[in-house]
Amino acid sequence: MRSKITSIVLTILLVVLLSGIAQASGDAHPVASGLLLKDFLYRVLNFALVVALLVYFLRKPIKKGLSGRSEGIEKALADAKKAKEEAEAKFAEYDRKLAQATAEIAEISAAIQREGELEKQKIIENAKEMAIKIGQEAEKAADLEVVKARRELQQEAAQLAIGIAEDLLKKNFTKNDDTRLIDEYLQKVGELN
Repeated sequence: MRSKITSIVLTILLVVLLSGIAQASGDAHPVASGLLLKDFLYRVLNFALVVALLVYFLRKPIKKGLSGRSEGIEKALADAKKAKEEAEAKFAEYDRKLAQATAEIAEISAAIQREGELEKQKIIENAKEMAIKIGQEAEKAADLEVVKARRELQQEAAQLAIGIAEDLLKKNFTKNDDTRLIDEYLQKVGELN
């Protein structure tokens, strides 16, 4: 930093000297040019003293200000870098959580689908069992109805046979048959005693 200030001061002095030399070599009156040169050199010396005093007194505050500013910039950059790293970490965490949630949703969906399939199978099995039971009960009911119908038919047939036999007996049974049956009955009862 000090070498920069020194080079700036030397450059200013060189410019001032060269401009003084250029002015002195002009066509001006020798007496006037000497006065002008003295005046110019006095002004240059005055300017150089002011610049030297400014550099001497303002160098430390400017240096502190610039170093404070650079420290502030470095701190701001460090804070920005830290904030960026934190944001990237949060993004990675949210991305991981999102992936985890997606996997959990897929797992839950698969479990629900499996449970649905199992429930479907249970319902089908229950329906088959109920159909078998209903078929067996219908078969039993049909068998009972057949047995009942047979009994009824047998009873009806017996009633008809009795009725026909009665009619036949009434038509064909005579008084002689009545006497003969009574005699046979008495004879059998007598043989038993």
